Amino acid sequence: MRFPAPVALTWIADLIKAELLGNSTSMATGINEIHRVEKGDLVFVDHPKYYDKCLKSAASFIIINTRAVEIPEGKALLVVDNPFEAYVTIVNHFRPFQPAGSAISETAVIGEGTYIAPNVTIGHHVQIGKDCIIQPNVSILDHCIIGNNVIIQSGTVIGSDAFYYNTKKDREVWYKKMPSCGRVVIEDFVEIGAGCTIDRGVSHDTLIGQGTKIDNMVHIGHDTIIGKNCLFAAQVGIAGATTIEDGVVLWGQVGVSKTLTIGKNAVVLAQSGVPSSLEGGKTYFGSPTEDASIKRRELVWIKRIPEIWERIKNLQ
Repeated sequence: MRFPAPVALTWIADLIKAELLGNSTSMATGINEIHRVEKGDLVFVDHPKYYDKCLKSAASFIIINTRAVEIPEGKALLVVDNPFEAYVTIVNHFRPFQPAGSAISETAVIGEGTYIAPNVTIGHHVQIGKDCIIQPNVSILDHCIIGNNVIIQSGTVIGSDAFYYNTKKDREVWYKKMPSCGRVVIEDFVEIGAGCTIDRGVSHDTLIGQGTKIDNMVHIGHDTIIGKNCLFAAQVGIAGATTIEDGVVLWGQVGVSKTLTIGKNAVVLAQSGVPSSLEGGKTYFGSPTEDASIKRRELVWIKRIPEIWERIKNLQ
């Protein structure tokens, strides 16, 4: 999430009641999770396992619960007892919940020639381009951006909260919701079917690339990056922080795990499960996915097992 303007680090420290160590005169430009941080960003870490990764990341400022680490040159630490709660405080200050006062927010910007059907909800600070078609009962939630010539079919939700929780087993409520302050960005000429759900990023963007076509009942998780001219059939499910490169085809009921990459022009056949990254330019099948030609030969041999077993028994 970008701040509306750069914010003094001393002000942030006062907001979250932090001890400020290191480069205390800097300005923060945003707050992000570790996998999407950029220079000028704040990031939080509350487990020793991830201290080093955060300190060496692109983030300029680290909200942390220890002083016993070396501060990288030019960076700053904001030391607090509970970094997660500090993150929540910052997000809620800069991106507070705003109740809807009307079906279409007065702050929404809608381009010329765009059709908005009855019973559509458009949230605060949404931008919709020219010549789009938004069918009945679509919800486009706060801060999302829709390009030109986009079609969104009935019942789809754009910008729902990420399924993302801070987990601690030593407290009464194990799973505490991380507020989603990211966006969904949909580029030009994208088509989205009926009953789809596309989660906003936790702190950055979920992106749907130009020309991508999505069938009905598809779910796309938070912070996922989908390239240009992809094709997803019905009931595809994609977990969070996944990268799907240009021209990928996912046929019906394909399930894709989190934080992996599917390479350019890969094809995954129906009802396959993708647990790890796939090389581009190949066709895959199965759960876990394998090269489809190898998987087909494997299935042929599995079907022949009873016949082979009978022959072995007859030879005895």
